[in-house]
Amino acid sequence: MNFPLTPNSSTEGAGHAVLAAERLGRILPGEIAVTLVRDIDLEVQRGEFLAIMGPSGSGKSSLLYLLGLLDTPTSGRVLLDGQDTSGYGEDQLADTRLRRLGFVFQFHFLLAEFTVAENVCLPMRRLGVFDEEATWRRAEQLLDQFGLRDHARKHPHQLSGGQRQRVAIARALANDPPIILADEPTGNLDSHASANVQQILHDLTRRMGKTVVAVTHDLTFASAADRRIGIVDGRIDPNWR
Repeated sequence: MNFPLTPNSSTEGAGHAVLAAERLGRILPGEIAVTLVRDIDLEVQRGEFLAIMGPSGSGKSSLLYLLGLLDTPTSGRVLLDGQDTSGYGEDQLADTRLRRLGFVFQFHFLLAEFTVAENVCLPMRRLGVFDEEATWRRAEQLLDQFGLRDHARKHPHQLSGGQRQRVAIARALANDPPIILADEPTGNLDSHASANVQQILHDLTRRMGKTVVAVTHDLTFASAADRRIGIVDGRIDPNWR
């Protein structure tokens, strides 16, 4: 399924490393310390679709959360457009996530008490840039782009799994972030819905200039990416195929 996504200015500057990790590491302290990510160097180019693969427990989701500033590295640093984020306080981290990063997870995490449109409005309301009329207009535009306009007043439980995940993607795009981070976005979907989500994420890079970094076990999904890397034992495996 193709959706009429609207290009934006983020297509400018293609080929630039919009997201990077330098000697990134994450250790869970305890009686027996657990190393989740170790000594990772990675650059993601603007407009690139990168798939991160690897066995369960290899550290790929941990890496994604570090790249998305949802977790704090034990060593190394994450750079956004060349800017070191390691000195950011909680408020600056939260603001950066709202403005520059969109998140899609295996489970949609839509709020059951809100309608579909209200769920898409939430990030915009939190950021506070748009007035209420503009917030609703953008939410309706995003839902229309993903074939969900007729479901705007419904609640999440009234939608199929694939529809809910498309709402989650619309919510991730609400503040027009240049980077979308997806953790197993097709993990709970059937093959048809998975193909739709794969096409949407592919179109985000090709037609909107977004950068997409996705963790996946799905070889078909990963085949649509521009580049694939494998994580094994918390490291990038140079021999991954």
